[in-house]
Amino acid sequence: MNEGTVKQAYEIAKERYAKLGIDTDKVLQQMQDFHLSMHCWQADDVAGFENQGGSLTGGIQVNGNYPGKARNIDELRADILYAMSLIPGKHRLNLHEIYGDFGGKFVDRDQCSVEHFQSWIDWGKANDIKLDFNSTSFSHPKSGDLSLSNPDKGIRDFWIEHSKRCRAISQAIGEAQQDPCIMNTWVHDGSKDITVNRYLYRELLKDSLDQIFEHKYDWMKDCVESKVFGIGLESYTVGSNDFYTSYAAKNNMMITLDTGHFHPTESVADKVSAMLLFVPELMLHVSRPIRWDSDHVTIMDDPTMDLFSEIVRAGALNRVHYGLDYFDGTLNRIGAYVIGSRAAQKCMLRALLEPTETLRKYELEDKRFQRLALLEECKNLPWNAVYDMFCLKNNVPVGENYIVEVEQYERDVTSKR
Repeated sequence: MNEGTVKQAYEIAKERYAKLGIDTDKVLQQMQDFHLSMHCWQADDVAGFENQGGSLTGGIQVNGNYPGKARNIDELRADILYAMSLIPGKHRLNLHEIYGDFGGKFVDRDQCSVEHFQSWIDWGKANDIKLDFNSTSFSHPKSGDLSLSNPDKGIRDFWIEHSKRCRAISQAIGEAQQDPCIMNTWVHDGSKDITVNRYLYRELLKDSLDQIFEHKYDWMKDCVESKVFGIGLESYTVGSNDFYTSYAAKNNMMITLDTGHFHPTESVADKVSAMLLFVPELMLHVSRPIRWDSDHVTIMDDPTMDLFSEIVRAGALNRVHYGLDYFDGTLNRIGAYVIGSRAAQKCMLRALLEPTETLRKYELEDKRFQRLALLEECKNLPWNAVYDMFCLKNNVPVGENYIVEVEQYERDVTSKR
């Protein structure tokens, strides 16, 4: 699509939205401030650089063996930068602890420190990319089924120390970039079959978290993440939604809502207004569950559009942070980054283009026909022309044009690995 066509389509869209009281130029400015925290683990199937070998454990797995995945830190960084070059706007990068720059040496999880992430801090500064962080409790000889809730004090203390060190690393990252680093705490702890010590494990998890979060930092923000179940841990999850909602509300902490971590018929969008009345902020991990937490590439499906619409309708743009969390090894991994990131942006754009004030007025006046009619008509409005203009303004490929760019990168780079 050429530049003239994009601009012409945008002017038509601008006029149509103006009739509903929507300023598309203002929305484009808002989109420039919409920063995704892209996940580092899509580029290499959650392998990391710890050099322990072995497959993923701890309730997660990656399917597929599409050729060309990143094999080292340089390839991973190159892939991420290239993916970002095809996505409009400026975005962050979300790191797991196992992606440290360990220099080929084995550094156990309770020994990680800032020095192992200094090159990431430098890389972020050089590329004007802010960083976020995650502790890593899975795929380790001491993971087992229980980490922070393990009755074995030695194992539990190991993971407490790991988590404390991850918070210190996050603080250093945030201070270096002069922007808070958001650190997510998720552990896979649970049981495959019937559990009789539910209270004990949750009591231990609470005590571990209390120790981990005891020290307060200025340049990092904590968030805690629940899950329904993990692979091989289907019967019981220690850190359930009820547990972490209660913990976060009591301690005034941020909650992470992973769109794959709930029952397939459960609305994550509905949780936004419920939780923001009791916690200061929310972190999103946006993926696409198909029947379970399968972490498919994010697309513009109804649940994702509903989620972003609810954030806008709740007036919560400044209280929600946006991360991606999917890992698919069955297709081009850079392409997966671009598809998912653009899909999340499109969902936010559509939410910002909604005539919310008119819809609120209809609802408060009990004009149910008018409310439903306008919601339906909004689906037909030319939001895509506004997104094309967003891409054009950011000098990235418009529409499907990024497909050939990804194909070229595969021919020139990833196919030769």
